[in-house]
Amino acid sequence: MSSPVSSIIRTILVSLRRLYPEHLADKAWDNTGLLLSPPPLSLPPSALKTPKILLTIDLTTAVATEAIGLNAAMVVTYHPIIFRPLKSLTTDNTQQTSLLRLAQAGISVYSPHTAVDAVKRGVNDWLATGVSGGELYETSRTPIQPCPGVQGTEYDGSGYGRLITLKEPTDIRTVVERVKGFLGMNRLQVALAKRHSVAEPERDIKTIAVCAGSGGSVFKDVKADLLFTGEMSHHEALSAKETGTSIIACFHSNTERGYLPLMKQKLLETLPGAWEEMIEEEGRDEMMDLEGWDVVISQDDRDPYEIL
Repeated sequence: MSSPVSSIIRTILVSLRRLYPEHLADKAWDNTGLLLSPPPLSLPPSALKTPKILLTIDLTTAVATEAIGLNAAMVVTYHPIIFRPLKSLTTDNTQQTSLLRLAQAGISVYSPHTAVDAVKRGVNDWLATGVSGGELYETSRTPIQPCPGVQGTEYDGSGYGRLITLKEPTDIRTVVERVKGFLGMNRLQVALAKRHSVAEPERDIKTIAVCAGSGGSVFKDVKADLLFTGEMSHHEALSAKETGTSIIACFHSNTERGYLPLMKQKLLETLPGAWEEMIEEEGRDEMMDLEGWDVVISQDDRDPYEIL
């Protein structure tokens, strides 16, 4: 028989993998999946009755402290805290210290990262809707880099980035104001191609390429009137401007953090069914009764940059 804690963790993993299948992640460079799985510990009765999941973009020292204070069963961190191979686990490194503290507290860590980027209705579709106003205003929306091997399956249409063609062209000022409202930001980074002007805008933006986080590599072979992303390098931005493309950039994680409420909603809808499946598998008499699931969005997670 599984321990109560391990059954809870397995249920969370089933839900996450259903929503954001790991095979959609770009395993060539990304490190998605279960990153920390400590031995099950005895959690307080309240933590067992209503298991807590903490959602964050980055697993910082402050977020680790928050998870421990919540008696969370798992931290779901969009960006993987383990990215390059670890040669040691010591307290000389803040990230490794966080992992050791979480392991000591019996808290697991999972990162879905590029699976969230790629999946239909994931973070890139959320961004695409925000910049266009919604699919009602679009002629087409396609992945810039389709996931291999998904054509003809339920995951057809998944991939990295999105390329939108609008039904009616719009102007740069309208898009900038729409993005500000959508992301709740007062200021954005904007690189204007020579043909675009905020002072005297023309309705000449018909195609928009979208990529959460850092879009440079995804946009490499894309031709669009506007690129919308979190960040691009200096030289990537120069190259885009030189070829007649404008850019809206919002600092990396500001294009990702606003998706967490949707992730929370999806998990709360999926977890009860996954738990019922676990009960059927393990036997109802062997499983505890849960009062519900508590999915919490981190209050200590924020972009490292302040925009003044």
